[in-house]
Amino acid sequence: MRRFRSTKIVATLGPASSDADMIRHLFEAGVDVFRFNFSHGSHEDHQKRCDIVRALEAESGRPIAIMADLQGPKLRIGTFPDGPIELKTGDKFRLELKDGPGNAKRVTLPHPEIFAALEEGTDLLLDDGKVRLRVLKCDGKSAETEVVTGGPLSDRKGVNVPGVVVPLSALTPKDQDDMRFALDMGADWIALSFVQRPEDVAEARKLIAGRAAVLVKLEKPAAIEQLDQIVEISDAVMVARGDLGVELPPEKVPPIQKRIVRLCRSLGKPVIVATQMLDSMVNAPSPTRAEASDVATAVYDNADAVMLSAETAAGKYPMEAVTMMNQIIRTVESDDYYLAAAHVDQPVPDRTVSDAMTLAAREVAEAIDAGCIVTYTTSGSTTIRASRERPTVPILCITSSMKTARRLAMAWGVHAVAIAQEERFSAIVQRATEVAKSEGFAGTGDKVVITAGVPMGKPGSTNVLRVERIP
Repeated sequence: MRRFRSTKIVATLGPASSDADMIRHLFEAGVDVFRFNFSHGSHEDHQKRCDIVRALEAESGRPIAIMADLQGPKLRIGTFPDGPIELKTGDKFRLELKDGPGNAKRVTLPHPEIFAALEEGTDLLLDDGKVRLRVLKCDGKSAETEVVTGGPLSDRKGVNVPGVVVPLSALTPKDQDDMRFALDMGADWIALSFVQRPEDVAEARKLIAGRAAVLVKLEKPAAIEQLDQIVEISDAVMVARGDLGVELPPEKVPPIQKRIVRLCRSLGKPVIVATQMLDSMVNAPSPTRAEASDVATAVYDNADAVMLSAETAAGKYPMEAVTMMNQIIRTVESDDYYLAAAHVDQPVPDRTVSDAMTLAAREVAEAIDAGCIVTYTTSGSTTIRASRERPTVPILCITSSMKTARRLAMAWGVHAVAIAQEERFSAIVQRATEVAKSEGFAGTGDKVVITAGVPMGKPGSTNVLRVERIP
């Protein structure tokens, strides 16, 4: 199941993509990582999908990553028993901590943390920014507001507080329960929603305890203010443009997207661009030209992966959406400008033996037109370094850890294969040539470039580079 592209595809599973046949079709159309959205569905639903993915993985022989996306502290107003209300610009509207029926004058906001953070002049955005309120006064239990932008408002709509760090953990009790289940289920990535501070990531990492990799969704302006520190302690990042675009003016999101992608590339952290990429394909069999350009831009920017959300979870054309995304990626990657641009922004290697070897592997592989670069890794760090170099030849990762192989399904240009543990470098060389041939990366007489660390099994110790001809 070799993919003839480098940028990976993440697809969300949901009501439109829950049965074995559809999940198989999505995988065959190009999905590398399946996202399980824990904002929806029961644990039983997720377990059934996981079982299908793992059976498909065993059948195909290709590691497939599962991402468990936690809901996070989503803030919502209460309910309106008499039906939706209509707020008009200039109206006064009261938010109250105490419970009670909502009406045209007030609604419950059951989040004391918000009231603790509010002050006069603070803006609140309701229903993804469709309604904007400005705080006139607040006493810690209620807030008198004026409607700045009016519109309809109905039950349980979300609340955003732009420019304010709300004193909430990124892990609610529901998230902690979901995370325990996801780890027991065997998720490879845990995605954290609404991260605001590095401490949020550290808290999650402590609870995960190495059982999965940590992916941070960047969707709060507060997180962008501490971007370097948050990315540094994450294993991967998602540019979650939905909520980010609610709390920030839309015109600010594209440059932030590019900034995040560049930073992740320089630090060697896989980065996903997500949200509304082919949104019209929820209801239509083909995307708009603007959507195709949006996906292409993320690929040209050298994102590791692009993601489909509602398109595959609830849309009418899930397989067509994956097929279209695959076609866009392959078209961009066939453009001569694509890799030329990637090497213009080539990250400066660290002054380490491992980075020097990885840089040399790319240069040697390109100079001799090798069939692939083969990285032997335990933790995946060697392969992530190779991916950061964006070589013009494929990266074949061989590892004795299926957990590592699955995680690397997220990384640009990497085709991972799990093998038995090898103790000698000569055995690694033999296995590398065998796998390169069997997986279709090189034929008899072709050359491959192999990197590994000696002694074997020590993470981050790449210190050997070898050119081998396929027998």
